[in-house]
Amino acid sequence: MILPITLTIAGAAAILNLWLAIRIVAVRVKGKVLIGDGGNALLSARMRAQLNFIEYTPLVLILMGLIEFARGTNHWLWGAGIIYIIGRVLHPFGLDRQTANPLRAAGILTTWAVLLGLAIYALTIPYTTRDGVITTVTSDSLGAGH
Repeated sequence: MILPITLTIAGAAAILNLWLAIRIVAVRVKGKVLIGDGGNALLSARMRAQLNFIEYTPLVLILMGLIEFARGTNHWLWGAGIIYIIGRVLHPFGLDRQTANPLRAAGILTTWAVLLGLAIYALTIPYTTRDGVITTVTSDSLGAGH
């Protein structure tokens, strides 16, 4: 079974992780810092942004994949994935600033909201099936003439 939503969001997340790494390297090269943060506040913030991304993204992708496998492709899951990626793009820009700001807050709040929404949805799936059979209609089954 192909999981188009999870695959798309995982691909976007991989590209985003690479972008976060490139941002770190740019500061490392400019500041001639090979290991650690060298006391550079911007480098420390960018490293933290990537680590924060790595802390949340695996759980989000696992939940998305399991939900998509159990329930099929749906607009709600697409929305959750897109909102997650947008929030993860906002967050590092917010961390670049040394003060509290709306980009950082929006990034982490959207991350938490998506993670909580996915978790709650995942918890409901085992209890909204009949005899272990999924009771929803997926776009895949519509195209197969069922």
